[in-house]
Amino acid sequence: MSIRTRFAPSPTGYLHIGGVRTALFNWLLARQAGGQFILRIDDTDAQRNVSEALQPILDGFRWLGIDWDEGPEVGGPHEPYFQSQRLENYQAAAKKLLESGHAYRDYATTAEVTAEREAAEKEKREFVYSRTWMAETEDQAAAFEAEGRKCVVRLKMPREGVCKINDLVRGEVSFDWAREQDHVIQRADGTCLYHLATVVDDHDFEITHVVRAVEHLSNTPRQIFIAQSLGYSLPQYAHIPFVAEPGSKNKLSKRKIDKYLNNKDFKRLYQSGASVAERIGQEVDPSTFNPVLVDFYRDIGFLPDALVNYLLLLGWSLDGETEEFSREEMLKHFSLDRVVKSEASFDPTKLVAFQERYMNGVGYSAKAKLCQPYLVKAGLVSDPIDCDELSTLKQVVRASADRINMAGDILNFDSFFQADDEFEFEEKAFNKRLLKPEQAGFLLGEFKKLLATTPEFVADELEQLLHGFCETQGIKPGDIVNALRVAVTGKGGGFGMFDSLEVLGRERCLNRIDLALSELETRRSNA
Repeated sequence: MSIRTRFAPSPTGYLHIGGVRTALFNWLLARQAGGQFILRIDDTDAQRNVSEALQPILDGFRWLGIDWDEGPEVGGPHEPYFQSQRLENYQAAAKKLLESGHAYRDYATTAEVTAEREAAEKEKREFVYSRTWMAETEDQAAAFEAEGRKCVVRLKMPREGVCKINDLVRGEVSFDWAREQDHVIQRADGTCLYHLATVVDDHDFEITHVVRAVEHLSNTPRQIFIAQSLGYSLPQYAHIPFVAEPGSKNKLSKRKIDKYLNNKDFKRLYQSGASVAERIGQEVDPSTFNPVLVDFYRDIGFLPDALVNYLLLLGWSLDGETEEFSREEMLKHFSLDRVVKSEASFDPTKLVAFQERYMNGVGYSAKAKLCQPYLVKAGLVSDPIDCDELSTLKQVVRASADRINMAGDILNFDSFFQADDEFEFEEKAFNKRLLKPEQAGFLLGEFKKLLATTPEFVADELEQLLHGFCETQGIKPGDIVNALRVAVTGKGGGFGMFDSLEVLGRERCLNRIDLALSELETRRSNA
């Protein structure tokens, strides 16, 4: 049988970085062997499921290029691929476990089980359920039900011996059966819980390799017990390291964004993304707009290949040196025996560095195409974009060079796409470069006369023009360049000054200098 792996997200939230890393490892293992990667939706917890969260999960995987052979929107021979639609399969398995004596009906109340647990804690002994309210016969069940009790179905776990797992990442791992609890597998209303459902599905879907994060290792003994009790063949298990918080050994959580913002690199990444989101009118809600979630990177303009490449290295290494891998190279080199055991720390700085390297390798035309949707969403260009706007976009992308590290960074150059009557000056930059220097207005006015008459309005000629102007006026280039930049772009920084003039063109530059001089006169007269 070919290798069959699966990833089984719960639609209780958006796609987590750690979950995607696990899905990637499963995808690579299956693709490398010519096998199948199955996407299954573990929606047994009806109270926590968020219906609107499913589509972002599917869209996120497609954006990343992690496709699935069977599952939602694809179908397959083992449909349905939603646990909520497979209840009969789980109920049949629970019935079989009851009949074979590997499970039992338990009529204890929550309070009674809690009391036993608290007594064990008080006596400083390990809690083992007494099975006082276990019904193994119909007469016992009838007696409990006569008291008004309702039953759940619990596993009847072994009380002696050892469960051994040959883990493909961690080697041989042993668990004492006596320490395993009689876990509930079916609720009083007949619905079934995750541990039973996942074992039944892995068997029904013919999963050969269960590759998941290490926090699931402790679940494996009860799942092995269920599988063996049902007569199933066991898959091979591989428990990979979890993704840890920046600079910590704790698991990365989407709920701790406030804590992570104390990390300067994480905060810088978040603020950069938030700036893009706000400019395109996207709500910056930490529950959904969060660097722990995949949607964050798609929304602000990361390249999917950069993110996938970074995720590959969270817990896996080829030789400790090679970091950049194409999809073909990933498929060639990936193996579970190179997965490390220790936790993999999420490093925002390294992730951004990957994005910058990948973005710098994108041609100008392709980069302009990536940037265009952000300008459309911000209302800075028309949709569809017209020829003049497209020409400006390509010029800005070329001139900005490595200043556009993610597609959303194009919004840092919004002034090139704004009409002159909608153009605004950054307050701090205007005051520092135009209002404060006494000669700024005079120099701008004089240089404007040269800009109006110079034959060639291109960067090289404009640079020579400015240097000649400085010699004539007996000033340094810095005395005019900074004021000129603020006058025509509204900002105190950006790409080359002379490239900026060329991109804007003669007419727009002259208009904006007039606006700057008018604003300067108004402010000085009101001072």
